[in-house]
Amino acid sequence: MEENEELNDEGLENQEEPQDSLVKVTGMYKDWFLDYASYVILERAVPAIEDGFKPVQRRIMHSLKELDDGRYNKVANVVGHTMQYHPHGDASIADAMVQLGQKDLLIDTQGNWGNILTGDGAAASRYIEARLSKFALEVVYSPKITEWQLSYDGRKKEPVNLPVKFPLLLAQGAEGIAVGLSTKILPHNFNELIDASIKHLRGKRFTLYPDFPTAGIIDVSNYNEGMRGGKIRVRAKISTLDKNTLVINEIPYGTNTSSLIDSILKANDKGKIKIKKIEDNTAAEVEILVHLPTGISPDKTIDALYAFTACESSISPLGCVIEDNKPLFIGVSEMLERSTDNTVELLKAELEIQLGELEEQWHFASLERIFIENRIYRDIEEEETWDGVISAIDKGLKPHIGHLKREVTKDDIVRLTEIRIKRISKFDLEKAQQLIEGLEEKIAQTKHHLEHLVDFAIDYFKELKKKYGQGRERKSEIKVFDDIEATKVVIRNTKLYVNREEGFIGTSLKRDEYVTDCSDIDDIIVFTQKGEMMVTKVDSKVFVGKNIIHVAVFKKKDKRTTYNMVYKLMKGGPSYIKRFNVTSITRDKIYQLTGDKTSAEVLYFSANPNGEAEVITILLRQSGSIKKLKWDLDFSDVLIKGRASKGNLVTKYAIKRVELKEKGVSTLKPRKIWFDDVVSRLNVDGRGELLGEFKGDDMLLVIEQKGIVKTIIPDLLTRFNDDMIVLEKWNPNKPISVVHFEGEKERYYLKRFVIENPSKEEVVISESAKSHLELVSTDWRPKLEIEFIKPRGKDAKPNLQVDVEEFITVKGIKALGNQLTPEKVKNINLLDPLPYDEPEEQQTEDIEVVDEEQIDNSNNDIGTKNDGNDQTALF
Repeated sequence: MEENEELNDEGLENQEEPQDSLVKVTGMYKDWFLDYASYVILERAVPAIEDGFKPVQRRIMHSLKELDDGRYNKVANVVGHTMQYHPHGDASIADAMVQLGQKDLLIDTQGNWGNILTGDGAAASRYIEARLSKFALEVVYSPKITEWQLSYDGRKKEPVNLPVKFPLLLAQGAEGIAVGLSTKILPHNFNELIDASIKHLRGKRFTLYPDFPTAGIIDVSNYNEGMRGGKIRVRAKISTLDKNTLVINEIPYGTNTSSLIDSILKANDKGKIKIKKIEDNTAAEVEILVHLPTGISPDKTIDALYAFTACESSISPLGCVIEDNKPLFIGVSEMLERSTDNTVELLKAELEIQLGELEEQWHFASLERIFIENRIYRDIEEEETWDGVISAIDKGLKPHIGHLKREVTKDDIVRLTEIRIKRISKFDLEKAQQLIEGLEEKIAQTKHHLEHLVDFAIDYFKELKKKYGQGRERKSEIKVFDDIEATKVVIRNTKLYVNREEGFIGTSLKRDEYVTDCSDIDDIIVFTQKGEMMVTKVDSKVFVGKNIIHVAVFKKKDKRTTYNMVYKLMKGGPSYIKRFNVTSITRDKIYQLTGDKTSAEVLYFSANPNGEAEVITILLRQSGSIKKLKWDLDFSDVLIKGRASKGNLVTKYAIKRVELKEKGVSTLKPRKIWFDDVVSRLNVDGRGELLGEFKGDDMLLVIEQKGIVKTIIPDLLTRFNDDMIVLEKWNPNKPISVVHFEGEKERYYLKRFVIENPSKEEVVISESAKSHLELVSTDWRPKLEIEFIKPRGKDAKPNLQVDVEEFITVKGIKALGNQLTPEKVKNINLLDPLPYDEPEEQQTEDIEVVDEEQIDNSNNDIGTKNDGNDQTALF
């Protein structure tokens, strides 16, 4: 029992000891976390500024160099070799190697390496092969100037950084996510990087923009040098094949055809767009055909694809690299400058090593010549000891070494003793002298390069571009994108209903009154009998206020839709008339349209998409001595003002009712339309070239380089092709003059025509492959000048001027036209047109919109006439 008690006491003592020696883990956790974070940042995720490689990439390149014998190696073999240097699994190495190979710069691949366009993965590493490209062998390696370190297990040596003499990081791009840190450096164009490096060496400014292997269209307005806060927008290249088919030939960076098609199908399922079917014909080049149902606008669908699918995406770059084992945030220009400066230093180091080697070769070649020419080797015949041999040679050399550039060492003499008798016996003094002179030329050239290092570096970059730049032209087209309003391009895929009496609107009220088709992202504007207005989001059912008098889809910044209203203030108050627009609002806020918070009642209301102004009849109640109980009002006499205006006084007496007497016409000015060639879109904001003032049935004339002539409605959503050569307001009576080359007859023809069928697209050149459109004129009386090719052995024919109006009359659009000349033509140019008095368009008096003008409560009568009963009538 006593022993057990002693054991128990010992157990209690042992249990109390850990409580006395508790250690806080906060500091340990912090240290461990920082160690892990630093390891991930430095050893896995972020590339080094010196060579542009992440550690796994650098080790792959080192392994490829060790295995290089000019033949292909199995990727599995390369991965296994790389594992000697990389302390991670084979899967991560294989994935990194496939990514390097797909960039098509450093690795020459063979087999199925996947497809970045379709998203298909590479075959297993045992089936695909790789070797270093010629570019990599020339640019990436230089063992004599490479700094080495032990591998992770101390068995091998690996490079600290590879001596890359090219801005490789910017050419390939890089992406990585570490602990609390990430990097996203976009790829840039090979040739543009070389040009920028040369400009930097010459002290000139340069600008770099990304270039993607998937091509596409990019907007780099906010690139911000690839630093934090920057953003670029990337779009697929979509064109119209015919009125029912779109074709996608290039895709945005970061996506593939499979994910792109999935996003289009999802948008179609959600009702954002409407398509019939999709065909994916992608192989070496992207080709996705999007078939549209009949009646769907191709231009509107293109905008909808950009707005609702992966056809447009934004990329936020982040320039983060490793320098001296620390993260460094810099822009792409600074990356290129640092890389170029580093290239200059590497070239300098290589030249210095080369110079040293050449001087050593010259030194020994000179010693060898002295040794053999002066038969110094005979001085050692009587020497019995090694020291005596060395001493004899040294003594024999001294009279002849005055021109040498350094002292003769014992190693030099030992090397002379190793010359074989056969070489001495066949020594050719003339060849030896030629060798020495050749070395002297190389030394002089190397010294010249060192003295003119910048010029040498520029020549180096030029040679790289000459050897490897062919076929590496820019793929991504740089443009400024227009902003697409989703509400303008979304397909209206649902129906809106209203219960006017109870004050509900929504898409689920199918038993109530149908209003219009809408989409689930639309805003709805509502007016009530009390003179209140509200804009709210489309929903299944929402209360907006009882006694609804008008409900419609709201168009933001719409200055053309005009609301005409007559209302009266309650409790015997007067009546007012007003016209107003609603351009901007706060969603779900109730606006009072009757000038103040006093309760009111709307007597008459109309919504007019083009500012129409009708004539109404006012009927008063019989009361007292009122003489005039009925008169007409014309809304065209009322200025369009802001929604908060009180309006103009109609009468102080009670109105019995208001009747519509006559429907009105638009009172708005014709709409001025501009064409912005930066984004190739129409606008009403004054950007670009003014095309004219448009109203009613006015149309645009469009002529394309491939010979297509058409007229279109000036819709702001219209997209224009890059080969468009004429865009102007169409005058149906104005002839169009066209000079075209007929491919089969190989002659130039002139034709003149007017468009007879505005709804039809016509081709004004023949179908021959050689046929082309030479020039177009839409002047009333154009004039041409023809320059002829000089015949061999003859004088050149003088230029011929042609008055188009006299040369040919206006004919049908399908006519071939008149042959200009049977002679061979060098150039055809348009001269200044002949004078012509163009008929002026009849000007109409229109009312201009006054935006958001606040009107006070005083009487604002237009053309008023007092009849003695304090009644205001508007004529």
